[in-house]
Amino acid sequence: MSFTTEPREIFDAEHEAFRRTARTFFEKEVVPFHDEWEKAGVVPRDVWTKAGDSGLLCFDVPEEYGGPGVADFRYNQIVSEEQTRAGTAGPGFSVHTDIIVPYITSLGTEEQKQRWLPGCVSGEIITAIAMTEPGAGSDLQGIRTNAVDKGDHYVLNGSKTFISNGILSDLVIVVARTDPEAGHKGISLLVVERGMAGFERGRNLEKIGLKAQDTAELFFDNVVVPKENLLGEEGAGFIYLMMNLPQERLAIAMQAASASAALVDLCLDYAKTREAFGKPIGKFQHNRFLIAEMATEARIAQVFVDDCIKKHLEGKLDSTLASMAKYWTTELQNKLAGQAVQLHGGYGYMMEYPVAKAFIDSRISTIYGGTTEIQKEIIGRSLGV
Repeated sequence: MSFTTEPREIFDAEHEAFRRTARTFFEKEVVPFHDEWEKAGVVPRDVWTKAGDSGLLCFDVPEEYGGPGVADFRYNQIVSEEQTRAGTAGPGFSVHTDIIVPYITSLGTEEQKQRWLPGCVSGEIITAIAMTEPGAGSDLQGIRTNAVDKGDHYVLNGSKTFISNGILSDLVIVVARTDPEAGHKGISLLVVERGMAGFERGRNLEKIGLKAQDTAELFFDNVVVPKENLLGEEGAGFIYLMMNLPQERLAIAMQAASASAALVDLCLDYAKTREAFGKPIGKFQHNRFLIAEMATEARIAQVFVDDCIKKHLEGKLDSTLASMAKYWTTELQNKLAGQAVQLHGGYGYMMEYPVAKAFIDSRISTIYGGTTEIQKEIIGRSLGV
């Protein structure tokens, strides 16, 4: 029995054929090199173009801009699941495909789409979104990065931190304040491109987990951003962010559910092969009960996420349900990761064992995309309390 390979009702034959393509890609192009990338703190750009060649990026981009034009989030889900199953968090494909490029697809002008989307699909253009600042995380209304209107361009100043794909990115959607007096109605989205004068990258931040995924500080010192790089309408940035957050949180929940299933598989394999006192450790009632609980909870998480996917396909996934999915699955992922390390004993603390990496990689899941506490606040408010 394998939790990560069981067929599920949500997918049809075409999806499963695509899953085989995605699985082969990660096994061939990512797994053999991932340890090297973790030491380097970044993946090579050519893995992005290889992913583009394999059709693993930007499914929702219409055909006229080089994409497949498939508005079916199950394909996003499959790539996420296969990358998680392989234990290869380095390539920031999900951030690019599930979170950032949809802003361009839905808000971009015809000129912007023609300019940027083909490269996003091919992997030649890597994207990032810059929200978090040293003094403003979950509270987006507290951002200080500002852009002053100078007629045909903006002058952008400020700094951002914890930016996924920050080192490799060619396009950065920067959340900036264009009207300091308008509160959340004064926030806009500006696209900063690699090479713009005054745009500098700081450190590739050293994290406790997700070692191969580049996460950077970004600095903007009088960056001239042409009006042609305003994404959507001026002052509507906060609304756009709120509209896209449910999909971002669903994407994180997908990863967490898949990681939980992978942890169950690791524990099953270890419990069947590791012996103590003359028998496999899975034969001890405590361990058998523990894995039974883990398997049950992982199954609940997967069913919940699959139901959220169905609702998302129907346009019925609201912010409350997305917050529930993000909060519950990521907390479960962390809980199961801790239990898995304990089951593995001393070997669970050794980095050569996949369970150790799964443990440290899991910790960020309850923080990024809005902390657990933020998700509970959203849920609580929706309940009228």
